[in-house]
Amino acid sequence: MKLVFTEQSLISLEEALNFLANDVSYQKLMEIRDEILEAAELLVDNPYIGQKEVYLEHLGLEHRRIIHGNYKIIYRVTKQYIYVTDIFDTRQDPNKMKG
Repeated sequence: MKLVFTEQSLISLEEALNFLANDVSYQKLMEIRDEILEAAELLVDNPYIGQKEVYLEHLGLEHRRIIHGNYKIIYRVTKQYIYVTDIFDTRQDPNKMKG
């Protein structure tokens, strides 16, 4: 399987990092980014490791999530691809995720 980051997921990651930018060093920001991306890479070998994401059940696309620190990595699995659709900062209101 191949891991694909959607445009929305990359925008969400950038927004989350921008939110932290005034509080941590650039080096720490890059470390957080790399850790999130590495956590997502684990899905290639274990695509069903994450729990179903209840806040997105209404879409009927079987979205799943893994948690890394304060971030939910939201994804869905097809026959050939694992689409990371969002990287959601769990310190936000979960209703923002409803899509």
